[in-house]
Amino acid sequence: MGVTDDHSSSQPLLSNPDDDATNSVAATEDENNFPQITFNSSPRHFQDLSFLILFIIFSLFTFAFGIFSVVHRNPNSSNLSSFIYDSNTTSCVKQSNLTNNNQSLNWISFQSSSSLHLVKNLVWTLVITFFLSGPLVLGLLYSLKHFTKQIVYVSIPFFVLVPIFFNVYWFVACTVTSDCSDAFPLAYRILLLVFVFLVIGIIVWIIVANWHRVELTVRIVGVSSHALSRNLGLFGVLPALTLALVAYFVPIVVFLLFSRLNGKIVPHLSKDKYTCTWKQDSWVPAYYALAIITMLWSAAVMVEAQVFVISGTIAQWYFSNEDKKPRKSIRSSLRNAFGPSFGTVCFSGLLICVVRVVRAAVDGARQEDISGVVNLILRCCVNALLSAIDFLNKFTINFAAITGEAYCSSAKMTYELLKRNLLSAVFVETVSTRILAGIIFVLSAIYAIAACAILKAVSNLGQDVYFVAVLAGLLLLLVLGFFAHVLDNVIDTVYICYAVDRDKGEVCKQEVHEVYVYLPISRNQRPSLATRTPLSV
Repeated sequence: MGVTDDHSSSQPLLSNPDDDATNSVAATEDENNFPQITFNSSPRHFQDLSFLILFIIFSLFTFAFGIFSVVHRNPNSSNLSSFIYDSNTTSCVKQSNLTNNNQSLNWISFQSSSSLHLVKNLVWTLVITFFLSGPLVLGLLYSLKHFTKQIVYVSIPFFVLVPIFFNVYWFVACTVTSDCSDAFPLAYRILLLVFVFLVIGIIVWIIVANWHRVELTVRIVGVSSHALSRNLGLFGVLPALTLALVAYFVPIVVFLLFSRLNGKIVPHLSKDKYTCTWKQDSWVPAYYALAIITMLWSAAVMVEAQVFVISGTIAQWYFSNEDKKPRKSIRSSLRNAFGPSFGTVCFSGLLICVVRVVRAAVDGARQEDISGVVNLILRCCVNALLSAIDFLNKFTINFAAITGEAYCSSAKMTYELLKRNLLSAVFVETVSTRILAGIIFVLSAIYAIAACAILKAVSNLGQDVYFVAVLAGLLLLLVLGFFAHVLDNVIDTVYICYAVDRDKGEVCKQEVHEVYVYLPISRNQRPSLATRTPLSV
């Protein structure tokens, strides 16, 4: 009895040595076991419903009040000049004998043959450019897939040569043209010439400073181009989503136009004399604010939805077997983006919209040259907050498209995923984005030069040929910029998929691991093609 008591007293109260050992092992396993992350192909649950409901409420109110503005518009809003003040009734009345000859519309007619010739050449040039942009995008994708190194290394010198050409050409053309030389003195032309050369020098310095990343960039762009080439259906779906957004905007714009017609004609005392003026209803400015906010939010939602569709489609390709191509991957991504995860897309779009609006307000305040230490500190704090939100949102929507998680949990799990695998959440390879931007700029500039030469040979537009060529180059730049945006999102998605592979110790795409394994784990580390060994099957 006494031995039993001594033994019991030597142990902690309500404790067992075997239980302590078991609990210790379980605690260690819990710390090392993280939630399994992979592509969620099963039916998903609705996430972030509150933001989905809020977005629907904004849209419904915008359309409801818009229809109300159309129905209750004042038909006399365009006949203000036919109303006069009646002292007997102290109100504005319509004159019965006033003719409406002054209300006829003055349409702009292109009577000049030169103007008609300019419009005709401009329309045909833009139409031809638009139809050529499709084959050019596919050709660029094919070239980046098979000849990435050659395309990149050939394009890099043009990043400098093209700006030099335009700078020298403009200076010489303005010097030999009397109108330009008279309007722009020689001293100012030389000053602008030197300034542009300084900017070109900065570009050269950036290229030299990042030269050690070019080889890695070549491989990243090549792998991502291969992934995009296996999902060419995105080039049909994404423009269709953009057209759907335009169709969604059309009635809102019409409602905004009709909302201006809601009001009444009232007398106004000015200089001891009553005149009739137009007074809008008090709710019209509020509706303008509501409609503009809805349009901004909708545009941001559509951008995030496109990123979601890209990420979901590429992830299905990444985690599929090499011998079996995923079926209906784009359709399932669309169903998830505008179904269970639409609340997450709305939440992400709202954050992006707020960041853009606040940043525009901060930039506007900076241009107003508001001095003071307090204003400077506030601007720094706001910029830091906006940068933090951008950092948080960078891979969140990609991760949500893969897993179907809510926005906040996706942000948390993405950060933990990259942190566990010693991958940088700040840095994928920004040089690839800049090189893609440089390539599309060079191609657009070369196309504009070629269009200018052809128009000079087949038409007599004179100086207007430069205007037409610039518009054609800008149109091609817009289309190629869309392609670069898609490829940039593919790079981010493949990066997250690679991180998921590393987290599970698996290799779904060996060619991706052979490239992404060389990414630096921080901005300060120089990427080396011989520092780490990729996982093997």
